[in-house]
Amino acid sequence: MSKIILFDLDDTILDFHKCEKEALCQTLKALDVPICEQNLTLYSQINDSMWKKLELGQLTRKQVLFNRFEEFFSRIGICRDPLKAKTLYEQSLSKQCFFVDGALPLLKKLYKKYDLYIISNGTAHVQDGRIAAADIEKYFKDIFISDKIGVNKPSKEFFSYCESHIPGFDPKNAIIVGDSPSSDILGGINAGIATCRYNPENKQNPEGIIPDYQISKLSLLPEILKAHFNETAVQS
Repeated sequence: MSKIILFDLDDTILDFHKCEKEALCQTLKALDVPICEQNLTLYSQINDSMWKKLELGQLTRKQVLFNRFEEFFSRIGICRDPLKAKTLYEQSLSKQCFFVDGALPLLKKLYKKYDLYIISNGTAHVQDGRIAAADIEKYFKDIFISDKIGVNKPSKEFFSYCESHIPGFDPKNAIIVGDSPSSDILGGINAGIATCRYNPENKQNPEGIIPDYQISKLSLLPEILKAHFNETAVQS
């Protein structure tokens, strides 16, 4: 029976914050908006907040992608077209592919032994572009992007869709690996699938959202997988 790993993409395989910063700098430059750490941090905070609201069902994807720039320009007191900013940003972001430390050698090692899948809440054409730029599609059996499916992590419907499109899927023989408690870990809890949180900064887990495993470095994942799939005990 196949041993299945469902990988989150952003900040688990690809370093989203580096990708975001580069794409945002290019966008602001094109729109003649001041590029400074204060503005970059503000946008990132607004963006993170809106994606969390998407996960909670409080905003639609369309609202997130437009409103983040509308709010950003309002808060820095500059009049620019949010739709133009959205278009420029997505065009740039789709080409960015900075890896999380250790992610590429990990994929090269794991895909020979396990069936790997991507599960992402990102925008389809952006994620497709980044995956192609990173040249990692060859390591995965399939790629599931919520924008294409029509429902988002952490909903049970998202994972039900993934399960129905993975041959011979058995939740007992699968694990989710991701950085987000509210998306990946809660999604696994909702779907009855074991989870491993990639948590390089050792942040506290939110109340009631506790992963089965937790790692601070991706290089630690192979030993976790051996334990989870009863291949061997985790070495101390």
